[in-house]
Amino acid sequence: MIGGCGTTDSTKKEDKVIKVGVTSGPHAEIMEQVKKVAEKQGLKIQLVEFNDYVQPNAALDQGEIDANAYQHQPFLDNHVKDRGYKLVSVAKTVILPMGIYSSKVKNLADLKDGAIIAVPNDPTNGGRALLLLDKTGLIKLKPGVGILATALDIVENPKKLQIKELEAAQIPRSMADVDIAAINTSYALKAGLVPTRDGLAVEDSSSPYTNVIAVRQKDKDNPMFQKLIKAYHSEEVKKFLVEHFKGSVLPTW
Repeated sequence: MIGGCGTTDSTKKEDKVIKVGVTSGPHAEIMEQVKKVAEKQGLKIQLVEFNDYVQPNAALDQGEIDANAYQHQPFLDNHVKDRGYKLVSVAKTVILPMGIYSSKVKNLADLKDGAIIAVPNDPTNGGRALLLLDKTGLIKLKPGVGILATALDIVENPKKLQIKELEAAQIPRSMADVDIAAINTSYALKAGLVPTRDGLAVEDSSSPYTNVIAVRQKDKDNPMFQKLIKAYHSEEVKKFLVEHFKGSVLPTW
């Protein structure tokens, strides 16, 4: 009987499936590649796709998934602070540079006074959009506000631009109603926009918004996640990023 139990336990370990939450689009595509590499290393990954930025952390905190890979560090930090989630990052993954897009102007210099700018309504991506606008010279933010910038921190706005806050996923569909839009790459690509081709301004590799793999704090030392990280940081996945996204998604390892 002891031998039988040992066999059963071993089988259970071999059959262990790790559930990883991702947002649809680039993160799901990348994790499909990670899944293939991980399986060769004896780790089975089940992808769980979400259509917004809020649910993957809620699901992870509640134990519905084992890890997620879709968000940058400032976004995770904000959720941990505001919602009390006991989540931590265990590895860096990729940067999806935010870009400014428009269906009305070809150049930011062509913006008229009073133009409407759509930015994400969540604190971290909203601040990210404002930092990008500051970098273009369209606005000037209060010195030192950094990634926590809000519209209240705008100290110079020579064109009297109007900031319109929208849910990040909705912004690509709202481009006809605004003059320019700050869009996360994951949503831009799904809308047929390519940062290197269509972006009027795009973050560079110095961006602090590196994406991460997050897990529950109590699970951070679980060896399964080392296998997940090893698979993600593999040459096969890096090659896929370079060939498939052509500069729209950048590896950070």
